[in-house]
Amino acid sequence: MKTIKIQRVLIAMDYDETSQKVAETGYSLATAMHAETILLHVISEQPVYYSTYTYMRELKVDILGDLKKSTQAFLDKTKKHLADESIKTVLKEGEIAATILETAQELKVDVIVMGSHSRKWLENILLGSETVDVLKQSSIPLYIVPTKKQVE
Repeated sequence: MKTIKIQRVLIAMDYDETSQKVAETGYSLATAMHAETILLHVISEQPVYYSTYTYMRELKVDILGDLKKSTQAFLDKTKKHLADESIKTVLKEGEIAATILETAQELKVDVIVMGSHSRKWLENILLGSETVDVLKQSSIPLYIVPTKKQVE
């Protein structure tokens, strides 16, 4: 039997409060495998409507610029929390599941780590699940971290 060496672990993060748990779990996996850790956040473009096209374009650029800065700061904060300067951070724009998969292939990662949020079934139907979409389309192994909040 041929053993597959895990060399790169991609941790897909969002702004959910549980993303720190996902990052810590993914980082532990990467460290145990002596693999490179890559933190990824995908900015998904949401449709916004304003009275004039010119105004919309200017506002979109301002908001997107601020969002990119905030998101990079979020990734840097996570990297600092994990206390490893060798962690690579990647910020992309696009449809979330497709961009995660494209980035994983582009960076030649061996495992994708994602969180599984515990939404109610109706929210899941209406909003979809990025983790499920990645799982359905991926040829790369997916490590799913359950992030359901514990009832105390």
